[in-house]
Amino acid sequence: MKPRSARTCRKSDLYALIVFRLACRRNRAGGVTGSRDSTREQGVAILRAIGLMSGTSLDGVDVAMIETNGEIVAAFGPTAYRPYADDERELLLQALVAGKSLSSRTERPGILGEAEAFVTRVHAETVLAFLEDNGIDRDSVDVVGFHGQTVLHKPEAHLTVQIGDGPALAERLARPVVYDFRAADVAAGGQGAPLVPVYHQALARGLDRPRPVVVLNVGGVANITYVDGGPPIACDTGPGNALLDDFMRARTGAPLDRNGDQAARGKVDEGFVARVLDHPFFRAPCPKSLDRNAFAFANLGLPEFSVADGAATLSALTAASVACVVPHLPQAPRAWIVCGGGARNPTLMRMLAERLAPASVATADAVGWSADSIEAQAFAYLAARTLRGLPLTFPTTTGVPAPMPGGVVARPTPAASPQPQNRKAG
Repeated sequence: MKPRSARTCRKSDLYALIVFRLACRRNRAGGVTGSRDSTREQGVAILRAIGLMSGTSLDGVDVAMIETNGEIVAAFGPTAYRPYADDERELLLQALVAGKSLSSRTERPGILGEAEAFVTRVHAETVLAFLEDNGIDRDSVDVVGFHGQTVLHKPEAHLTVQIGDGPALAERLARPVVYDFRAADVAAGGQGAPLVPVYHQALARGLDRPRPVVVLNVGGVANITYVDGGPPIACDTGPGNALLDDFMRARTGAPLDRNGDQAARGKVDEGFVARVLDHPFFRAPCPKSLDRNAFAFANLGLPEFSVADGAATLSALTAASVACVVPHLPQAPRAWIVCGGGARNPTLMRMLAERLAPASVATADAVGWSADSIEAQAFAYLAARTLRGLPLTFPTTTGVPAPMPGGVVARPTPAASPQPQNRKAG
């Protein structure tokens, strides 16, 4: 879980907004920043897209704006974050419990209906506050990518459920909204996750790091994207922050091990880590995916641990499970870029560096990306791809039989929907 402050602006946003607005002016004049491939994309509409992400860490809503045609990223805009209050997080935790009993994607019994209404409302409020804070005209936004909140992910049963009402959000924002990104992939036999690799690949094109490079996202579940010139290879690797967050909440009432302080003081029980890693999931090749609570049983073996030792052991489990994927990749990675909440945990970063040596390990911020906002940016990018009918997932990322478009487009009623102001690349 990401320990961040409570209102929407991040410290780099003023600079980002200035750069973004200058880039937008250049785009409208015929030039594009941020991509060495822009001349190749000449004539393809560049869309101003907002992405929204509420991840399995249940920490809050990330929002980010980019300009993209779904292939290149022409400009990066401002980002923001709206944390969940304790009672809001509790509602979502109850929704996760209720989600376990779902047998249909459309069911919203009991607490799930309340949670879906909350998710939709808070995402709408977050976008409107984001636009106001940054002085952005709502009518200039071409599309919003809305992931929603995952409450169940069982690809083996062809079932994935993200709560959040896309059509209602489109009406509230008076902008087109793309939602339900995972369902088509799962219905076609894919894992439905991870979805971000195609965006990781776009970012990595301009990355000055030796290949192969892996982008590691440590959210509630950890996942990787392997980039080496061919199609991206991706999978979930195992528990990310979810087990540690749940352990800290149960033992201390705190939502996370802030800065990895408890783990830094604790002793790792390598035997416990080895027993969990004996699960067949960790021996399976990519692609593969996990539900947030797939390894919740691991916390059942921790009552006798001190808080520090439990935090250290669960952090080591995350790092070790990432290392387990290396033998399944075409080549050993030479560089790892870490994003998501785990990038804010120095103890976890140290453990990753130890387990992944001799490869280099750096945070996304260290290479000029935004560790906190990559997933939100990705759903802006994926929304643009959906509008163009481009694939979101691939056989090498989710195991789907063929490259698969995805997402559902919800458009507001015409009276509430000004015409998009498309910008041209090149």
